[in-house]
Amino acid sequence: MHLQRTTRTTPWRRLAAVVSAAALGVGLLAGCGSDDSNDDADTGKDGGKAAAGTFPVSVEHAFGSTKITKAPQRVVSVGYTDDQAILAFGVKPVGMVDQYPNPEGKSPDINTQWPWVKDKWGDTKPEVVMKNGDSGPNYEKIASLRPDLIIAVYSEIDKAAYDKLSKIAPTVGRTKAEKEPFSAPWQDNAVHIGKALGQEDKAEKLVAGIQTKLDTAKKDHPEFAKQTAVPLSWYKDSVAPFTTTDVRGRLVTGIGFKGQKKIDEVADGKFFTVLSPERIDLVDVDHLFVINDTADQKALKKFKLFTNLDAVKKGNVSYLLDSEGPAVGAAMSQGTLLSLPYAIDELVKSVD
Repeated sequence: MHLQRTTRTTPWRRLAAVVSAAALGVGLLAGCGSDDSNDDADTGKDGGKAAAGTFPVSVEHAFGSTKITKAPQRVVSVGYTDDQAILAFGVKPVGMVDQYPNPEGKSPDINTQWPWVKDKWGDTKPEVVMKNGDSGPNYEKIASLRPDLIIAVYSEIDKAAYDKLSKIAPTVGRTKAEKEPFSAPWQDNAVHIGKALGQEDKAEKLVAGIQTKLDTAKKDHPEFAKQTAVPLSWYKDSVAPFTTTDVRGRLVTGIGFKGQKKIDEVADGKFFTVLSPERIDLVDVDHLFVINDTADQKALKKFKLFTNLDAVKKGNVSYLLDSEGPAVGAAMSQGTLLSLPYAIDELVKSVD
C-alpha cells in the first residue's frame, strides 16, 4: 500500500496511496511555471509564470511569519500535496514532492498524470529532486531550482529544516493551528496556500465549491447518516484503518457517513493504525472503503478475519484502486482542491 503522507512521520506507498507523507519521504519535482511547453521555464531553466495574486502578503505559520513582497515565479512545493494546491491557482511548481514512486524509467512522472492534474501540468516534465524514503528535502537541489517561494504546508518538516529552507527562499510552513503534521483540515491548508500566492479570496471560493459538493452528496444520500464507515488499507499483512481526522476519514464523513472514533483512540495521534487480530472489531462497521492497488486487494480478500466481517459478507465494501486505473484512492489520499471533486464523485459512485 502507499501511505503517502499519508504516514505522519513516514508515509507508506501501497497502503492507501498516501498513508503517510512522512513515511514516504519528501520528493520534489522540478516543473516549470510557463504555459508554453517550449519555454525554458518548462525545463526548469528559467523563471515560470508568476502567481496572479495581490502582493505583498504576510503569512503566519507554525514557524513564524513570512512576507512575500511580489508575485512568485518559481515556487517549490515541499509538502506532499502542496503542488496540487499551487496548480489550482494557476502556478506550476518548479519543484514538488514525489508522493508516489515513479516506475523506473517511466516518463512522464506518474505524479503529473493523475486525471485531476494532467491538464494542469500539460507538457511539463518535472524533475524528481527527492525520492520517497529519503530523510528530508534535497536542499542543494532545491537551491539549484532558484525558487522565490517555498511552500511546506502538508509536510512534516521541523524548525531546523524550515530554517535551512528559509536561507534558500521565503518559506511558508504548515498552519499555525496545526499541532501534528498532516492534521489540519484540507480547507485550512488550501486557504493557507492561496494566501501565500496572493489569492486568498479565490481559495475561499474554491473551498466553498467543494463544500457545496460534499453537502449535495450528503443531501442526496440521507441513508449514509445511518451508517458508520471506515476507510482502510492492507499494510504489512494487516488491516490498517485511517482515523476520522485523516483526510480520507474526513472525506467519508464529509459525504454523510458516521466515523469510527475508537480508531482515533487506538491510533494515538497518528493518522492511521495497524490492527492486531484481536482489534479487528474496530472495523466491524456498516461500510468499508478499501484503498489499495490490485495485489494488496487480493491479499486482503484472503485474510479470514477480514472476510468474516459483516460488511464484507453483505457486500458493503467499496474497493478503490490506489495508484492504478482511476486512482480513486490517490485522489482521496491527496485531498486537494484538484483531487477532491473527482474523489467525491467516485466515492459516492462506489456506494451506489
